[in-house]
Amino acid sequence: QVQLAESGGGSVQSGGSLRLSCSVSDTYGRYYMAWFRQAPGKERESVAAINRSNITRYEESVRGRFTISADNAKNMVYLEMNSLEPEDTAMYYCAARAVNILDSFPPTLSGAWYASWGPGTQVTVSE
Repeated sequence: QVQLAESGGGSVQSGGSLRLSCSVSDTYGRYYMAWFRQAPGKERESVAAINRSNITRYEESVRGRFTISADNAKNMVYLEMNSLEPEDTAMYYCAARAVNILDSFPPTLSGAWYASWGPGTQVTVSE
């Protein structure tokens, strides 16, 4: 069972920045990866996703502020978050799904598609 581990969460003031990282324990596999978040009392929502060709998709609420990137050789995915707002406060989760070597379809923001999830890292944005 592949394991994911997020890091980089923390507390910042509104307008600040954070960079989240996520590693996949299986360094030889090929994965599509994504970020999701869940605020207290709210449902999980998608944030961004990336495929192995670096094609990306973003939730509208973070487009232009967040940037997802990946290092395929290391099976790492990153989320650069700028212009953070209190509404971005949530637990952020990394997700991954193994794909075949020839797969190049665009990534999905559907959480149901991803097979592996990390334990999450907390992001708190204050006024």
